[in-house]
Amino acid sequence: MQKATLKIAGMSCNHCKMSVEKALKELDGVAEAVVNLEEGTAQVTYDLGKVTTDQFQRAVEDAGYQLVELY
Repeated sequence: MQKATLKIAGMSCNHCKMSVEKALKELDGVAEAVVNLEEGTAQVTYDLGKVTTDQFQRAVEDAGYQLVELY
């Protein structure tokens, strides 16, 4: 399993947090996704063989937010 931190712009409330977590967790290969609203980040634990970082970006954008940085 790999871990990544995603910097996400546009989140301002608990509903935002829940939307992003849900979008990431629905991706096949994501074991865990935890959003920190105050920091504007998401910690994602995933299987590199099943999901790509491009899929993270699409999931975040489809939820209505912007993936600014991935590290």
